[in-house]
Amino acid sequence: MPGIITFSEERELGKQLLTPALELKKSLSGPVTVLALNDADAKELAALGADKVLVLQAAGGWPEGLSEAISGLVSTAAPSIFLVGGTLPGKHIGAYVAAKLNLAMVTDAKSLKVENGKLLTTRLLFAGLALCEEESVLPVVATIPSRTFLPPNAAGKAGAAETVKAETDSRVAISDITRAESSGVDIGAATRVVAVGRGFRKQEDLKLAQDLASVFHAEIACSRPVAEEEHWLPIDHYVGISGHTVKPELYVAVGISGQVQHMVGARESKVIAAIDNDEHAPIFEAADYGIVGDLYEVLPLLTAALKKK
Repeated sequence: MPGIITFSEERELGKQLLTPALELKKSLSGPVTVLALNDADAKELAALGADKVLVLQAAGGWPEGLSEAISGLVSTAAPSIFLVGGTLPGKHIGAYVAAKLNLAMVTDAKSLKVENGKLLTTRLLFAGLALCEEESVLPVVATIPSRTFLPPNAAGKAGAAETVKAETDSRVAISDITRAESSGVDIGAATRVVAVGRGFRKQEDLKLAQDLASVFHAEIACSRPVAEEEHWLPIDHYVGISGHTVKPELYVAVGISGQVQHMVGARESKVIAAIDNDEHAPIFEAADYGIVGDLYEVLPLLTAALKKK
């Protein structure tokens, strides 16, 4: 049946995958089937418009170990499109299924539509310097990065859920898990962000940005050098090509030159405001609003003005 199957081991990304799946469904005649790893995820996904949710009952917590089982489900259902969350485990599973079933595959799709029996997709190249448009003959496996889409609204009727047994690859087992240190802040989910760069002379000066952020309840983020070279902020605050991608309502870049490696992580912000003393800084090309000035003078004035409001 020419429908759509989606899978992500991350609950939030699994919900986001439903948005393109439901849109693609309009061009295809089959249902949207979601693969989930537990009953809690299945309940949420069914409520968002999935026609059917299959809960994979398997031992072990190694998502990649489900590659063969998922490949079998995709082979049996024969969907037109298999959408996979673009995490490291997701890309492994997507590539395995595509190779096993001899399907076309696209990665990191930013937009998708079906025309004349083909899936038309776009993805970023060269850290966002170019946009690649691809045509793939159906059936297709496509991976989608986190936060490319917002989750859909709740559906009027929840889809059906059922449990299926799934064998995991017994050659690999998880013996222990060590959690990475985290500040507990999810930059990617923030609606307002104040990002700091090398325009700050020393770590103590970041308080100027923190004071500004506190006025309108924003989270603090940073460019790569601030986190990886200076170690002024935890690595999970870093926005950029190898860091977080954010989509806030407001992104205030302070002392950030705006090189493409940083902007690829911030370019989809709804409004970008920049503060930098170099009027020729690339950040102003991407910004909706800009202030050319010394951040040590601008930030206290801006913070005081916002407090009055």
